[in-house]
Amino acid sequence: MAMTLLSSQSISNGNDIEFTSGIDSTYKLYIFKAQVRITSAGGYLAFNGSIDGGSNYNVTKTTTYYTTKHKEDDSGTATLAYETGNDIAQGTGEQNFIHYVGSTGDHSDAIHVAELYLFNPSSTTYVKHFYSTANSMTHGVESANTFVGGYFNTTDNIDAMNFDASAGQFYGDISMYGVG
Repeated sequence: MAMTLLSSQSISNGNDIEFTSGIDSTYKLYIFKAQVRITSAGGYLAFNGSIDGGSNYNVTKTTTYYTTKHKEDDSGTATLAYETGNDIAQGTGEQNFIHYVGSTGDHSDAIHVAELYLFNPSSTTYVKHFYSTANSMTHGVESANTFVGGYFNTTDNIDAMNFDASAGQFYGDISMYGVG
């Protein structure tokens, strides 16, 4: 299947990106690819969906959140952790999907990358499943992989997506692709 670039947005010193057009019945799979840096320690990148063209980002969702980590200097052992504090159980809040994005300083390797897969957002029969994987350099100078899976618990169309930095501001690019 071919991936078609539908939209790409760059942001500099901002705190959110919205995709309010192009999510429709044309494709059964949408992929969002992010490459960002966040300027404040303790910040993270999160997402949420909308069923009203972006007027509100408050779709009920249920999620599961896992991380793996390994320190850059090999001083700690690699870990795999289920993080219940980052789960959402039938809530409408935004879902964190880049793990512990800390102060990036001047590190050349301090970019944070992620992919979010949204399945069949225009279905009026089924809930809308998604999953994401992300890799970031944390404030603990470690590589952290984050894995989030879940579903928007609605049979309404998901027709807009929002990506938001929790603290401070971020800059970089987020692109939306249709697959099919």
